[in-house]
Amino acid sequence: MNAMQDAAPGQVSYASDRLRPVRIWLYGLAAFVLLIVVVGGITRLTESGLSITSWKPISGVIPPLNDAEWQAEFEAYKQIPQYSVLNSWMSLDDFKVIFFWEWFHRLIARFLGVLFIVPFVVFLFQKRLSRDLAWPLFGLFILGGFQGALGWWMVSSGLSELTSVSQYRLAAHLTAASLLFIALVYVARSLSPGRVLGRVTGFHLGTTGLLLGLVILQIGAGAFVAGLDAGMGYNTWPLMDGAIIPKGLFIMDPAWRNLFENALTVQFIHRMIAYAIVAYIGWLIWRRHKDGGFAGVHGWLPRIGVIVLLQVGLGVGTLLMSVPIGLAVGHQSLAFMLAGLTVAYLADLRRVR
Repeated sequence: MNAMQDAAPGQVSYASDRLRPVRIWLYGLAAFVLLIVVVGGITRLTESGLSITSWKPISGVIPPLNDAEWQAEFEAYKQIPQYSVLNSWMSLDDFKVIFFWEWFHRLIARFLGVLFIVPFVVFLFQKRLSRDLAWPLFGLFILGGFQGALGWWMVSSGLSELTSVSQYRLAAHLTAASLLFIALVYVARSLSPGRVLGRVTGFHLGTTGLLLGLVILQIGAGAFVAGLDAGMGYNTWPLMDGAIIPKGLFIMDPAWRNLFENALTVQFIHRMIAYAIVAYIGWLIWRRHKDGGFAGVHGWLPRIGVIVLLQVGLGVGTLLMSVPIGLAVGHQSLAFMLAGLTVAYLADLRRVR
């Protein structure tokens, strides 16, 4: 029996039942990726990401255990520009605080690999995974490892000349995390038992795919805002620097640099993508209402609309309050949840097709 075969309404096939532990595992991995993103956001907002200046995949699991080891870590941190330019006031106790967040972020990122590979091997031995499923899942494991490498590549950008990490590398790191999260949710949802009801056309698949693309683009744009600390300025809404379209959007030469290096332009782009998503989801909901309502698979749309509005409200609040850690982390987390809902809708659309 095909592992992806739908059961009759109210029933669960043998294959689908055998895949239940796999689905729970995948959803658990997605939740753990979200936890890593949350801790990573705190690490960024507390400017802790450069506190560990070396990459030790094995021995780095153990933090400093005595005064000599702590002092050695602190001396290494003193050699980078962030300390000499921004944090020369720090005592060892202050350093321990920022060290904790970066160490904890790296620790749980490593643990994600364990949470993946151990159940994966168990499921292989139990023959719960077909070859068609096992290889894509192993690809996700490789993507997770690549994400770890991107993390160190990002950190290394702030160890010699910059006082923080490169916004380009931060965007690559966060976007890769969003792709991993989305892929885990998509595979898990695709393995759900039972039939999904509703009329689905290529239009629905295309428009939902575009919505997902916009959400991913917005996550990447948000990373540039974070990388440039662009949210610390222009803390008014709906006007920005006293205007709907502020002056100075393209003061850098060449012009393309403004899109990624001008804090004013980067925040403006983030706002514009948010407005585009609100307008687009509003149009999708209106169109669906005209075409038959929200029964069956299309019940995802109003839920996504609610999350979009909550996300906009949270973003505006984060901006007006000059990026408090709690709101900023919530804003980032809700963006991932929005991506998760959207890809779940897309997975169900494809199951109907």
